[in-house]
Amino acid sequence: MDFTHSEERRMLGETVRRFLADNYPIETRHTAAGTETGFTRETWRAFAELGLIAALFREEDGGFGGTGHDIAVLFEELGRSLVVEPFLPTLLAGTALALAGNEQQKRLLSAAIAGEAVLTLAHGEPDSRYELSRVTASAQRTDKGWVLNGRKAVVLNGDAADRIVVTARTGGEADEEAGISLFLIDGKMEGLTVRGYPTIDGLHAAEVSFNDLLIDAGCLVGKEGAGYATVERATGMGVLALAAEALGAMETAKDMTLDYLQTRKQFGKPIGAFQAIQHRMVDMLTEVEQVRSTIINAASRMTASDAEREWSLSAAKHLAGKTGRLVAEETIQLHGAIGMTWEYALGHYAKRLVMIDHMLGDADHHLQRAMHYARPAA
Repeated sequence: MDFTHSEERRMLGETVRRFLADNYPIETRHTAAGTETGFTRETWRAFAELGLIAALFREEDGGFGGTGHDIAVLFEELGRSLVVEPFLPTLLAGTALALAGNEQQKRLLSAAIAGEAVLTLAHGEPDSRYELSRVTASAQRTDKGWVLNGRKAVVLNGDAADRIVVTARTGGEADEEAGISLFLIDGKMEGLTVRGYPTIDGLHAAEVSFNDLLIDAGCLVGKEGAGYATVERATGMGVLALAAEALGAMETAKDMTLDYLQTRKQFGKPIGAFQAIQHRMVDMLTEVEQVRSTIINAASRMTASDAEREWSLSAAKHLAGKTGRLVAEETIQLHGAIGMTWEYALGHYAKRLVMIDHMLGDADHHLQRAMHYARPAA
């Protein structure tokens, strides 16, 4: 084990937790979520000044982190406070640019790290479900550049993004890995249709469509038709981030419930004193610790072989999704009606846990993926 890096990550986690405890109460989160874009640029820049965006990327890409453990530590703390700022879309799009972008495109990544630009990845489509190779949006080469046609669904912070990394098919069939290309486009360019909306868990997303949208030839990211591997790696980072965010949200929901069980009384004693309640809490705590173990395992295998990496990621996301739903249901039931009120924070954690399961593949999808890759050799 690299104890130097381990200490740095511990310090990162403590720094983020203190900053959020002092500056990001649930009321601040609600205010940001209620704005037109779903977050505030001022807070985003504050996160940048603290170095949190830089923690998403490697030193050679302008950051100071970028490992699986860095991502896991940061997103666990973000999950504890239900942060709505665009860390996940920045990680997805930024990773794609870091892996495949040219020098000019990577300079945009530096702007994102400084909090001066918002990036997002537009990959999923209305009928693609969770299959990464399911791309029907097309890009046709012309003497003036490329012409994009198609639709992208649930693009995180797509209505606020300054730049969007878009996937489109330049060859192959609809479900083939070969033939998928990446393009970097201006999120505010004329002819681009973006319909933004808030999601049930307090975030923001958008439906993005292209109708004979002409873009410059220099918008191509990486090699034509070779974008699938980049999308898979970027999505893998997002899967790890979501699992870690779910862990942080579960930890907070668990702590709130333990506190409630020690203060709420029935028949003259705290309800946490009843054995049936204690058994439910122990079962839930055991499940949460299993999630933590799978996340540590996945974070350690981000540089392993493709099969080992993807199996570990799917195992973590499957368990985080399944356990997140369990924690959401159990904590609400143990609280009773107060757990569903808007003013009490627990309900917002429960909604976020349920929605995390649906992002970048739900528990059933990742169970199938884990079975496909099979357990790697020890």
